[in-house]
Amino acid sequence: MPRKLFRKYLPDADSIRSNRLVAPFAHWLHHPNFWRLNRHSVAGAVAIGLFSGLVPGPLQMLTALILTLVLRKNLPVALLMTFYTNPFTIVPLYLLAYGYGRLLLGAPANGAVEPFSMDWANPLASLDAMIDWMLGLGEPLAVGLVALALSLALLGYVAVQVGWRLYVAAAWRARKRKRPACRP
Repeated sequence: MPRKLFRKYLPDADSIRSNRLVAPFAHWLHHPNFWRLNRHSVAGAVAIGLFSGLVPGPLQMLTALILTLVLRKNLPVALLMTFYTNPFTIVPLYLLAYGYGRLLLGAPANGAVEPFSMDWANPLASLDAMIDWMLGLGEPLAVGLVALALSLALLGYVAVQVGWRLYVAAAWRARKRKRPACRP
């Protein structure tokens, strides 16, 4: 089931390599591990995607791509996993990372941090406000982002490994129950 589910929604290797934007780099994408759907490849790709999703700015997919090429894990899964961060989730994730960093550093609680307010009419000013807000958070945010990214990657890896294993064991038990009893 997990393999069938992934194959149903993920593009195949040839269609990605033949894309006009990817074609100049297609020679790097021929390793079979980039397209293999097994427990280890998918678990590693989920960990890479969850880690890369917290990289600031538009570098999330580039980070996932580089880590996937180096570690030879499933490329489409790693890239898709970075989408858990988006304009609606990034502020709560950064607040969580800030709290996590304060906890790890043992920083005293000095009141609640108010997030910046997004002005959709002026996105450039909002981007400046977000950068100023992030710089004001300083060291607890930097430590918290790295710690949260590593924690999410570890949790994602373990969850996929355990979930995949449990699914396969349940499928084996179901097949065993369906088989007729052997008579000696």
